[in-house]
Amino acid sequence: MSAEITHLQRAGSPATPPHRSSPVNPRRRIEDDGVIKTDKPTRRYAAGIDRALSLFDNTLQEWADYISFLGRLLKALQVHPPGISDVPHKSLVAQRLSQCLNPTLPAGVHQKALEVYTYIFSLIGKDGLGRDLPYYLPGLSPLLAFASLSTKPALLALFDTFIVALDPVALRPALKAVVLALLPGLEEESSEEFEQTLGILQRLKEAVAHDENDEESVQDASGDQFFWQCLFLAAITSSSRRQGALAYLQRYLPRLGKPSVTQSQPNGQDGRLTQRFSYEVEAVTTPEPGLLIRCFVAGLNDENVLVQRGFLDMLVTHLPLHSEVLHRKVSPGDLVKLATAAVSVVSRREMSLNRRLWAWFLGPRGPTSEQTSDLTAPNRSDSHDQHDGQQIKYFRQYGQSSLTQGILDQFQTDALTPAENARPFRIALALMDRWEIGSLVVPNVLLPGLRRVWCYQKVARTPEDFAEVLRSASGFFDGIESGLIWDEISNKLLCATCMRIPNLQTLQENLDLALFVVAHFDLQEEEMLLQHLPFLALALLLKSRVLWTLFTDQEKGPEQALMYRILVLAGKLIDLIPARAFNDRPANNKQSRTLGELDANLDTETRGFLIEIEGYYAKRRGKARTITPSNDGDVLGRLMLKNVIRLVQQHLRSNTLGRVFETTISILAKVCGKLPQNHLLDLTGLLPDAHEASGHMAAKYDGFDNELSNVVHFVALLETLRTALLRAPKFCLQDYRLRSILPNIITALWPYLSPSSPKSNVEAVRCMWKVHSLSDDMNLVESCITALMVGNREEDFVELDSARRFGVLWSTSNSSHGSHARRSSLASSTPRRGTHFDTIRAADILARPLLLVLDTLEDGKTEISVFATGWLQLPGNVEVIIDFLQSKLQAMQSVESLFDLDQCLYYFQTLSNVIEYTPVDIWPAIFAGENHNNAVTNQMDLTRICLWVAGEEFVTQHDGSPRLSRLQQTAVSLLREVILRSDSLAKVEGEIESPIFIALSRSMREVNHPLQVALLSLATVWLRRHLGEMTRTLSNSHGRAHSNDHSSQKNSSQDRLDGEDAISQSAAPPPLLLDCLLEGLASAGSRAVLGHWIRFLDTCLPFYISNIFQILMPLSDGLIKAVELSLNDLQMSFRSRNMQCTAAEEPVNTIIELLNGIEHVLAQAHDRLSVKATVHANIKTPEQPQGFFNHMVAGVFTPDAYKSRSTTANNRLAVLLCFKDAVRLCVRIWSWGAGGSDNPSADHTPSGSFNQISLRLKNRTRRILEHIFAAESLECLETLIDSWRGSEKVAKTEVSSAMILNLLHVLDGSRPRNTIPAIFNALYSRTNPDALDADRKSTLTSELSDIELARFLVQYTRSLEDDAMDEIWTDCITFLKDVLANPLPHRQTLPKLLEFTALLGTKVDNTNFGENRRRRRELADLFLRQLTATFTTKPLSFPTETSSGKSEKPADDSHHPLRTQGETASEDIVAILAANLPHVSKILIDGDRIATASNIISAQVVTPTLRWKSFPRNVTPSFLDLLLAMARIPEASKVWRKDVAEAFNDTRFFGEKSHDLAAPKWLPLLGQWIISDKDRMTELLARMPSPTAAGIMFGVGASSARLEADRRTQLNLRRVATLLLAAPRDSFVMQLGPIQEKVTDLFNATAASSPSSATRAEIYSLLRALILTTSPVHLASMWPSITTELQEAISSLYPARQNDKYNLHCVVHACKLLDILVVAAPDEFQMREWLFITDTIDAVYRPQDLETSALVDDLIEDLDANAGVVQGATNAGLSTPQSGGGKPLLISKNLRGIAREKLLDRAIRPFLRQLSIHTFESTYSMTAFDWQAAHDDLLLDIFDETNLV
Repeated sequence: MSAEITHLQRAGSPATPPHRSSPVNPRRRIEDDGVIKTDKPTRRYAAGIDRALSLFDNTLQEWADYISFLGRLLKALQVHPPGISDVPHKSLVAQRLSQCLNPTLPAGVHQKALEVYTYIFSLIGKDGLGRDLPYYLPGLSPLLAFASLSTKPALLALFDTFIVALDPVALRPALKAVVLALLPGLEEESSEEFEQTLGILQRLKEAVAHDENDEESVQDASGDQFFWQCLFLAAITSSSRRQGALAYLQRYLPRLGKPSVTQSQPNGQDGRLTQRFSYEVEAVTTPEPGLLIRCFVAGLNDENVLVQRGFLDMLVTHLPLHSEVLHRKVSPGDLVKLATAAVSVVSRREMSLNRRLWAWFLGPRGPTSEQTSDLTAPNRSDSHDQHDGQQIKYFRQYGQSSLTQGILDQFQTDALTPAENARPFRIALALMDRWEIGSLVVPNVLLPGLRRVWCYQKVARTPEDFAEVLRSASGFFDGIESGLIWDEISNKLLCATCMRIPNLQTLQENLDLALFVVAHFDLQEEEMLLQHLPFLALALLLKSRVLWTLFTDQEKGPEQALMYRILVLAGKLIDLIPARAFNDRPANNKQSRTLGELDANLDTETRGFLIEIEGYYAKRRGKARTITPSNDGDVLGRLMLKNVIRLVQQHLRSNTLGRVFETTISILAKVCGKLPQNHLLDLTGLLPDAHEASGHMAAKYDGFDNELSNVVHFVALLETLRTALLRAPKFCLQDYRLRSILPNIITALWPYLSPSSPKSNVEAVRCMWKVHSLSDDMNLVESCITALMVGNREEDFVELDSARRFGVLWSTSNSSHGSHARRSSLASSTPRRGTHFDTIRAADILARPLLLVLDTLEDGKTEISVFATGWLQLPGNVEVIIDFLQSKLQAMQSVESLFDLDQCLYYFQTLSNVIEYTPVDIWPAIFAGENHNNAVTNQMDLTRICLWVAGEEFVTQHDGSPRLSRLQQTAVSLLREVILRSDSLAKVEGEIESPIFIALSRSMREVNHPLQVALLSLATVWLRRHLGEMTRTLSNSHGRAHSNDHSSQKNSSQDRLDGEDAISQSAAPPPLLLDCLLEGLASAGSRAVLGHWIRFLDTCLPFYISNIFQILMPLSDGLIKAVELSLNDLQMSFRSRNMQCTAAEEPVNTIIELLNGIEHVLAQAHDRLSVKATVHANIKTPEQPQGFFNHMVAGVFTPDAYKSRSTTANNRLAVLLCFKDAVRLCVRIWSWGAGGSDNPSADHTPSGSFNQISLRLKNRTRRILEHIFAAESLECLETLIDSWRGSEKVAKTEVSSAMILNLLHVLDGSRPRNTIPAIFNALYSRTNPDALDADRKSTLTSELSDIELARFLVQYTRSLEDDAMDEIWTDCITFLKDVLANPLPHRQTLPKLLEFTALLGTKVDNTNFGENRRRRRELADLFLRQLTATFTTKPLSFPTETSSGKSEKPADDSHHPLRTQGETASEDIVAILAANLPHVSKILIDGDRIATASNIISAQVVTPTLRWKSFPRNVTPSFLDLLLAMARIPEASKVWRKDVAEAFNDTRFFGEKSHDLAAPKWLPLLGQWIISDKDRMTELLARMPSPTAAGIMFGVGASSARLEADRRTQLNLRRVATLLLAAPRDSFVMQLGPIQEKVTDLFNATAASSPSSATRAEIYSLLRALILTTSPVHLASMWPSITTELQEAISSLYPARQNDKYNLHCVVHACKLLDILVVAAPDEFQMREWLFITDTIDAVYRPQDLETSALVDDLIEDLDANAGVVQGATNAGLSTPQSGGGKPLLISKNLRGIAREKLLDRAIRPFLRQLSIHTFESTYSMTAFDWQAAHDDLLLDIFDETNLV
């Protein structure tokens, strides 16, 4: 019983009269069925009946045989002995008679059967019929529904004469069945049998309510109650009988709208009178009024519109909305159900239905006696409006709450289907057709409806589902009056009347809902735009001001998020408001005057504003459609502007400039853009607060406490103010106000230009240029930056940190110039008035700061000078600076004063410094000649002095002196000039080498950057001078020796190699040089001057030309490790929120410089390797013989040949390993820049800085990769594939597989025409390397298998565009032909190559290139050959099974077709074929090739798989997908059918492994198979022999033969059931006859027959399958056999009844069959249901003295009486209550854990105990049958091999 009605007080059950005897107990009835008296006449009588019954099984062929059988049976009955009123074999007689009433038989058979029924009823009499009613009534009950016109009178007469005349006690259990049997006679009122049936029902009702044995008896109310309850249950459960039930209800249901009757007796001691309902009302509502409601609900939800119309008429006439039954006896939940069902008829859009619905909701048009106490009857002169008001009052009083709750319940559904979610919107929209209803319901369901569509957006399966629901919601939204919409929304959003903190979570949800409404619904209605949106926007601004006062000191709490949402919503509303909404319009009421009065006290009357706005909507609610809002838009706009200004002031004064402030500024800009110009002067009040706030930001400069976003937002405020004030009339912008604000902003921005924290550089520079655009003073930014760089010092001394920040400002500005047409302001700045800012250069604006930095070049002994030198070397800086200096010099052509002379000298000195410290040729830029320094005399002495100063001894003596470093720098610089200009270094050569490198190491330890730069410059000059002359001498000598040689061209490479070796051997580099290089590149003390070290490395590399391969690995590893460390630092800087302004390292520049070094080292090594490879390739000249003998001779007489080759191979290996490390490093950098796992998207990182930095790094790595790819394309590609493989194996890596493919598409050298052949070469290098030339082979340095390369080939080809097939076609076809010429080496990769071929065919089919049929045929032939080769080289095999039943892998995994070493599921040949077979028509073109391919697949895959001894464990989902794909190919129809038939007929098919694949895979495949060949069902039925006992009773093999027959029959029964589940519904209607015949035969099996009764469980499973897959109308002929069999099977559980035909396993399956029948409730079984369970109200309200006649209830009472109730295990095998009433109770998965000997106590008995009450509760809850749950449970039983004999 549902919980919602338990609180109502119930009347007692309609009890049986106390002196009545109950019907015959089922156990006694079964026991007495076969008992025959032993006297001779009785035995002769029984034998005659038995002979007549035997004719049914032997002679019935046609309908005439049925009449003959019935005649013989009638004659046998007529010869009964005198005094005998019983019928022998009554159970079998009743079953045969029921079978003779088959709907397929003609009317003559039916009439003859009725004649036999009449005679039997007359013979056994009233008492006998009451006792034997369970035998005879089930056969008669369904007949009226399909009886002919000539048969119906006899049938009705039979019911009227015998059934109605029975005692009430006998009729009570079967009353629902009798009612169901008679209701078809009431379906047509014009029929002849209508009145007769109506009279029979009335007499039946009277018979149940009267006691004929008691002459003084009067009508029994309990009898009427029981009849009505059964009628309601019949109407609820049987949709086919509902029309007849409606006809009866229309005539005899009492009108329930009458008031209750007042009793005259006092009630208790208080003397008050009580009210009771009339007898008729009590009869239909007692004991369960919920059945009456559910009867109407079922009728209103019926699919037949006539039934719906009839029940609506019944609501209006018999059950009006004001009925006291609905409000006093019926629970509120039931009334909601009734209202919901009634209103659902509007979805049909039938005017006839809607008219009746409105009449029920709005009540009668005139006053009725039932409602005189509540409604006043209007006079005839009352107006129509008064009548409308009466209807509104009626609906508000009786129906509003129920209907509203019903719609709200539909909005709260958990269903995910769009139809279920859209239905309540359509209903609500239809209700708006009657404003009397809609005006009361819609306001209550509007917001819940909007909230439902908002929530559905998050859970919708597809965007299309959400779009469908949104369309319905939009239609509902558009139909509502705009004032009502915004009344509800504002009521939820505004809670300002109380000055307490609101519920934050609720308010945030309401705000999110409002944002959803604004984003997805149409708000363009004029009233919304001009009235409601401005009011709500203003209210939200007021609300935010109120919250600001409530939430103090909550900078980052949830309150900030709340305010942010409020302001975002206000901003979106303002976006929608047109500018005309704020125009000055005449006021039409005092509302605007009130607002104007409040404007005078804006700061103190914020709460008053909110109260006023809420009051406006309250008035609308009070006077619907009569109040109009204020039209004074001018006042409204000014109030909105002033409130936004107050918000901005609150933020400025509290110094909270976060995202809430940003949103407020955005709102301010929007409001200013829409208001008239005369209101904008109010903005001047913000300037003092802005000045104070900027002062606070500038004061935080030293502590770096500002957030950059705060400064950016503040600048946005200044931009908004300036733009708006320029529009204001009669306003002259006073620049002194901005001059006092802007310097503070520059000061606040200055810390964010630090190069050690690059994540905010771009944003800070952009913001700075915006500040520049805000002022008319061209020198404002320049002066501010100069002041920040110099500080408070009197001298123009620039600190290193300031210079670095200026460098960031300069480089970022010039970068933006280059990419945005040289715009100094960057794209986001606003040009100032009268100035073409795009033409202004950064050098013109930053002139003074630039000169301050250049001044530091004069002093080359400080940190800042080192920085300035490095800064000049950045690309583009020198050209811009020189251009700037030239312009200054050109402007000073006349020198007239000392000041001009000094200035000119200053510029010349600055230019000289730039030229001196810039290591590039800049003479063309300055249009001047070289400037030579004076030579130094006495070179020897000066050199020694300089070395002494720079030496270790001098440093030790003067350590700690502040002048030491500068002295050393001066000495080193002087020494450099000496060496640079000296003619010979022979005398000092040995003295210079060691001190230089020792000093370099010391300078790195001391982090002395200026000294490092000087020493590096000295070392560079010394090395060049020391080795340059010898290099030129040797080079010239070799050139003259071969200038006139005829073979010079042939020997040029050898000459070059010999010359370089000679140079290297004669002038070897110093021993300390390599150690110094490694230390300098890895040391942290050299990061600031890393560019100098990289250039020094580039200078040193030519000196290592002969032994470059020995130093390659150390150099490469050191550089790569340094890059990785810097990259990690860069990533950490973006992930960290702290600014590291004091760090000296610049990670971006460091990475780029190190990458340059890597590229130089690799280039030198590869060039050297290429020269050596060319020399060795040219040793054998064309003039030499090329035969085998000469090869041998050459090997004999050149013993060092192999040694040379091994050395070359080792050198090449070293180079390639370094190449691979470099490629991996570049890939990692690229992945981070492209958005890898370490990207800063999760943080609040400025995207501009990240994008600029990542773009620089990506461009640099791209160039390196392109160079490496051009040099070693195959090795580079293999490294990328290796990275791709790693990303495929690990889900979360820095490098994604898609990124690798995208990178390949970006590189110029990796176009498809280059990449595809390289992949082919890599494959050949691993499968058949002898087929490749030496220069095309891979070195196999990457641990890639051939299968991984083939996988990458497929993925790469799939990522290509279809048009790329044209350029790779020739290479692909050639490769495939080569593979097929010798497929054995490629046997591991052939499956993926087959997928590759199919992919080519699919892509070619999408292009014009694929129109060439010759190419298509060529590809099709290759595919077929490749398919054959795949299985030829790698036959199908499966793991073998051990003795324990477990599978083990074959000894040689290389021959496994599905899984090889290193393979994953993607290499499964079956999965590949299954994925590509649907596209086979695009690949193979014509049908012959498709048929050939199908035959190959069948012979090589399908047949071996299905015939393998491990079947079905070896079957995979991919294999079944392959079979299903073949089933959809017409050319493969003959092949796959045979294979599926063999698999299905295999005895191992129903294994446990098959169940997992049954529903998703096997059933669709079998369904496809059986639809194309339905004769298979006939063949299966023919395999099942009828049970026989001949020949097996004795003998040695009798038991084995019986078991074998049982097993075959079980398997065939399971096959039939499986095919029924696989095929569409009603597919085997024509085969139902043979199925029924076979089932009937098998029902006769015994424990000793062959097959035996052990097959009964499978028979019950087959019947369950028939019930689930066949319409009940087709099963009419089977119900007698099913009913009899179920009774016998369940009765075998009686302790006193022993039957070896039914074991416990069979009984469990019989209970499952009964469970399905009860839950599914077919119409005809409902008329037999009472035989098994109590299907009436007695299941819940059972009389105390009533003995049950239901088999299940009686059985469980008997079992409990004999064994007792088992505690703690009542529900062990049953489904839980949460699973729902529509699910079966007995679930197989719950039964599997129960031992067989405990099934009775733990499963069967709990099931029997709960079945009746569970059935009634399911009916009461009106739960739909869960077909899928029953289907899954049946499938689990079918594929349970443990139950096979």
